[in-house]
Amino acid sequence: MAAPPKEQQERLYKVLVVGDNHCGKTSIIKRYVHNVFSTAYKATIGVDFALKVLPWDENTTIRLQLWDIAGQERYSNMTRVYYREAVGAFVVFDCTRPRTFEQVTKWKQDIDQKVLDASDNPVPVVLLMNKCDLAKDPSIPSGEELQRFVTENKFVGFFETSAREPSHKGIEEAARLLVGEIVKRDAARPAAVANVVNPDRPAPAKGGCC
Repeated sequence: MAAPPKEQQERLYKVLVVGDNHCGKTSIIKRYVHNVFSTAYKATIGVDFALKVLPWDENTTIRLQLWDIAGQERYSNMTRVYYREAVGAFVVFDCTRPRTFEQVTKWKQDIDQKVLDASDNPVPVVLLMNKCDLAKDPSIPSGEELQRFVTENKFVGFFETSAREPSHKGIEEAARLLVGEIVKRDAARPAAVANVVNPDRPAPAKGGCC
C-alpha cells in the first residue's frame, strides 16, 4: 500500500538586506525577485520589502520576504523594529568603494546584537561583494585574506554579485545557501514555533515603511 502524500507546507522567512548607501541593495533584490535592472532606482528611505517565492522541495514552498534597509538606518533606533523576527541577513558592500567594505563589520555586529534565533544565537548572515561587473578597488582584500575576514567575522558564506549582469548567478547561489541555513535551523525548532504559514493566508503586500 502506497504511503499517503506528505502535507504541503509553506514557510515564511524574513531576511534583511543591509549595507551602506549606494551598494546596490535594491538592485540586488530587483534582480533576484523580478530579474530586472535599472539605473533609475532611487535611494531607499527607511525600509522597503519584496517577496520571492521559492519551490524548495516537493513538499515545501518558501516565501522569502526580503527587507531592504536604507544605508543610514544603522544609526537609527528604528533598526530594532526593522530587524524584528528576521531569521537571516545579507550584508552588502560595493567592490569599487573601500569605505563600504570598512563598514561591513559594523553592520554584522549590529545584526548579531539585535537579531537572535530560537536558541539565542546570531542568525546566519551571508556577505555579498556587489558590482563585480566593475573593476574592484585594489585596497579591498581578495583571495585568502578575504576568506579569513569572512571566517573571523562568522559569516556563513561569501559571494560576488552583479545586479547589472543577468548571467551572473552569485545572487541566486547566495540566497540558496542562506535559505538552506535557515531551513536547517527551522527544522530543529519545535513544530509549534516553526515558521510555517497557512497557504490560504494572503501574501504580504509590497510596500514601504516610514
